Amino acid sequence: MSNINRRFTPVRLAAAITLASAVAAPTAFAQLEEVIVTAQKRVESLQDVPLSITAVAGDKMEEAGVFKIEDLQTFTPNLSMTETGISTQIYIRGVGTGNNQGFEQSVGQYVDGVHYGRQQLLRAPFLDLERVEVLRGPQGILFGKNSIAGALNIVTAKPTDELEGRVTGKYSPDGEITEFTGILSGPLTDNLFGRISARKYDEDGWMENTTLGNDEPERDEWALRGQLLWAATDNLEITFKAERDEFDVNGRQIEIVQDDPGLADAPLPGFNFSQILGLLGYPGGIEEAKQNNKRQRDESEISENEIENYTLTIDYAMGDYELTSITGFVGYDILNGCDCDFVAAPIIDTLEAEEYDQFSQEIRIVSPGGETVDWLAGVFYQESELNYDGDLTVPTDAILGSPAIAGGALAPLTGTGAKRFYNQDSEAWSVFAQATWNINDTMRLVLGGRYTDETRDADREVFITDLDGNFLENSAAPFLWFAVFGVENQQIPGHQLDGSRDESDFTPAVNFQMDVTENVMMYVSYTEGFKSGGFDARSNSTASWEFEGEENETYELGAKSTLLDGTLEFNAALYYTEYTDLQIAQFDGTLGFNVGNAPETELWGVEIDGRWAITDNLTAAYGAAYLDHEYTDYPNGNCYNRETPNPETGLCDYTGRTGQYAPEWSGFFSLSHVYPLGAELELHSAFDLSYTGEQNVHVNLDPQWEVDDLTQMNFRMGLYADSWDVAVLVQNLSDEQQFTYVGNTPLSGSTFGTNTFYSFMSRPRTTYLQATWHF
Repeated sequence: MSNINRRFTPVRLAAAITLASAVAAPTAFAQLEEVIVTAQKRVESLQDVPLSITAVAGDKMEEAGVFKIEDLQTFTPNLSMTETGISTQIYIRGVGTGNNQGFEQSVGQYVDGVHYGRQQLLRAPFLDLERVEVLRGPQGILFGKNSIAGALNIVTAKPTDELEGRVTGKYSPDGEITEFTGILSGPLTDNLFGRISARKYDEDGWMENTTLGNDEPERDEWALRGQLLWAATDNLEITFKAERDEFDVNGRQIEIVQDDPGLADAPLPGFNFSQILGLLGYPGGIEEAKQNNKRQRDESEISENEIENYTLTIDYAMGDYELTSITGFVGYDILNGCDCDFVAAPIIDTLEAEEYDQFSQEIRIVSPGGETVDWLAGVFYQESELNYDGDLTVPTDAILGSPAIAGGALAPLTGTGAKRFYNQDSEAWSVFAQATWNINDTMRLVLGGRYTDETRDADREVFITDLDGNFLENSAAPFLWFAVFGVENQQIPGHQLDGSRDESDFTPAVNFQMDVTENVMMYVSYTEGFKSGGFDARSNSTASWEFEGEENETYELGAKSTLLDGTLEFNAALYYTEYTDLQIAQFDGTLGFNVGNAPETELWGVEIDGRWAITDNLTAAYGAAYLDHEYTDYPNGNCYNRETPNPETGLCDYTGRTGQYAPEWSGFFSLSHVYPLGAELELHSAFDLSYTGEQNVHVNLDPQWEVDDLTQMNFRMGLYADSWDVAVLVQNLSDEQQFTYVGNTPLSGSTFGTNTFYSFMSRPRTTYLQATWHF
């Protein structure tokens, strides 16, 4: 191999990472293997990185059944992710981004250095990864692009200089899951190396739809990735990656979990939503309003996703300096259909189409390292285009047209829809630099900064049409859509918006590190974060259009230590963060979500993690977090159903409340054991336990949806030989489930006067059989 491969080590780094992670398999001796990460754009030990970070190796994720980002929560305290009917949300330290296509994520996702900022990209399944790094707190200097709450640094496995491959098959009778993964990697010529990875996943589902007589969610997924690594010269290495993913879902893990009757001023006092549906001819619309893994829906509910990306990475050694260029293209087409009344009765349906294209270019130069001043600097450019169309429709046989509802006055709504068009073009560029002054052998001072300029243009229109898309003029429907549903439309009173934003910001960072002893490093840091503002894609009100950018300041005191002759790691971080104009999306009580800014938010907490090589064959990993999250100034939040609003504003004061997905306590503990059965056979076993404390999962923070704490356990046992392994994996061993997202059923409160809730559910116990052949 050429010198360039020894310098940049993409081939050898893959082998090293396989042996080490923050929750790695035990080593053959009572000594912890070094965990290698690139969180600071350098190859370095996890224990040398002065920030709160969790790293999980690709082999551990495969063994533990970590299929996508949502599954990482087991091993990462203060990380939360959930899916809703038509969006995806991820939170770090209680801060994330809610339901709106106008948002980019506050937790930035980066795959091989390319920014994946859109919410639907978070749903893409994992395939053939080297590792995932979860970085908590603002990461704006080196990652940038709105990573104000944290970042996920995902690194795919690279081509190897020796021929290798594996084929894995997995089956679960719980939901009839089958998964096949194939990987082939090795040299094509003396200086050209390739890797191809493929995955096929099918699932029948685990939640019973008693109306249609099938199980949900039914999944059909496949992914294909190819990579070429060309060691052109001793100083030049070029890697090209192309990938396509398709993942389709039919149905969702949603059920009605509570159905409170109408109050005295409701259209039918004392009747709950289920009883009202029965009176209107749909007695099975809601069978049981409780958590029992059964649901009712009668209309199409799909999510069809096509994602492609191309990444060109050029590494060039200029003497002892490293120049890196990363060119990336990411695009997707998504079609989401939702039976968003969440009951088996014709009320309201949703269909959304989203198309996105993104091009980015980053160039950075890194100094050799180990000198008095080590530094890196770079420039970044990104442009993107988003087209989002959404249809809300009232079927021709909708119960809203019944004479029993408002004397039939709502009949003109049937057979009509609200058609939404939203377009957004964004362009951003930035320059960044970070320098480390090695004051002496034990002290270092790091200074960094990033200047970002971003422009954004958007427009939004809403029309009332018939079901064929024809514009309705001489009809009562546009008026009723406005009067009953609050949908301002182009007919009444008008809904044609456009806007342009040009924002710039400089975010600095200061970090001081000191080696207290040879094995203990302490650091203190100050970091600022920035996330640009934008335009509300989903609101039905023209008043909710433009939202401001958010900023934060974070102070962190931490320590990284390796103790007991290298057998125990103990890392800790104490942090305090102030947010200004935190971006929030909340349900408007009828059919939409509005975006606003919470003026002031404070959070502080403590995070610990580490590993312990207990014996030669037994290794433990652990992590725990305490979080205190509070809106310290937020007077104008959307009220939850039946909350008394401010009579002047019609809104509610959230000041003093804790945000969504902000449990005080969370943590995990993992044990891995290897027992030799002979010269060529080993018995591997692993036990993972995760804990999440009480947290509010209601989008508008209804206090009754502060769900109980949850403890979940995973177990794995398998036989391993040189060329094969077979294993049994049980996820959620105790079969404990939790509400992961709760909202009010659309129109149940505003039109029917009830207080009815739907929820997404976590998966019940699932057992997998897995076999792998290595060569």
